[in-house]
Amino acid sequence: MEVIQIEVTDNEAYDNNAKVFSGGLNKTQVKEYYDQWVEQYEKDLAPGRYNGPAIAADAVEKSFPRFKEKVTVLDVAAGTGFLGVELIERGYQHLHALDPSEGMLRRAQEKNVYEKFFCEFLTEDKLPIKADTYDCVTCAGGFGQGHIPSGALRELLRITKPGGVIVIVMREEYLNNEDYKNCLEPLMQELHNTGKWMKLEKSIVPKYFCEKEGVVYRFRVLHQRL
Repeated sequence: MEVIQIEVTDNEAYDNNAKVFSGGLNKTQVKEYYDQWVEQYEKDLAPGRYNGPAIAADAVEKSFPRFKEKVTVLDVAAGTGFLGVELIERGYQHLHALDPSEGMLRRAQEKNVYEKFFCEFLTEDKLPIKADTYDCVTCAGGFGQGHIPSGALRELLRITKPGGVIVIVMREEYLNNEDYKNCLEPLMQELHNTGKWMKLEKSIVPKYFCEKEGVVYRFRVLHQRL
């Protein structure tokens, strides 16, 4: 993907991103922040500075290297569609987007890469999506303080077909924040131990956002009935 010309400094972009991941905002405030951030967002999180979408797309391609035109993918926390563009460029055709921000989704719609849009938060609550819908569910940058709760992993399982793959890419240091410490990775391991999914990968990647490292998880869904 062609790198967008960066017009703001790394420090400015980092600060703008940090505000919404501070943990001090409720759902309404998070949504409003993203709605208002749309224009600046594409500069702050431009490819080359924020590489989460490209990293996630690589993980999807590792899981589905063939018959890409048949793979159905849900992009959770889709934002303005950076990951969708990455997937389309790799040959995937059936993409849906989920994000709580109407402003972000409007910008994503302009990119003409998604077939369907869900304006929803991902939480422990049931989404308006049938069970066993997607071959792949992927999330780049949606896990962070004040965003997707650990318990939402079960909802990701519900909407993914048995045999499908869930890809989660996030900033590695967020594993130690208040929302995830002692609960996110333990729940991932519990779901592995109880046969709900099989862990395919956990890897640390450099330059996920600015100089911050990211972590990539891939899980093969075995049985989503919880």
